[in-house]
Amino acid sequence: MAGYSFRLYVTGETTLSREAEANLRALCKSRLASHYEIEVVDILERPDVAEDEYIIATPTIVRLAPPPRLRVIGDLSDPERAAHAFGLPDADDSRLDDSRQDDSRQGEARGGR
Repeated sequence: MAGYSFRLYVTGETTLSREAEANLRALCKSRLASHYEIEVVDILERPDVAEDEYIIATPTIVRLAPPPRLRVIGDLSDPERAAHAFGLPDADDSRLDDSRQDDSRQGEARGGR
């Protein structure tokens, strides 16, 4: 299961929608390695979902997990500001966690730990 879950609300296939998705994916890849999932909701196709979530502007990104839910409106063009708003770990911390996991797996394979 992913540690972080995001829902990106967009309006159609616009440049702003594509930029927001690309920026969110790049941010997650750099900060969360593979511990995330992203759902993209086009409010033109699913207006009921946007209404249920009170989405009044797009792009809007909602961090669903871990709690609490957090919202950011915009294309996430400032990755540092977006990472801070979502409470994401520093990019260096994410890579360190993955390398530690790799080291422990290698130790297990060699009969260590």
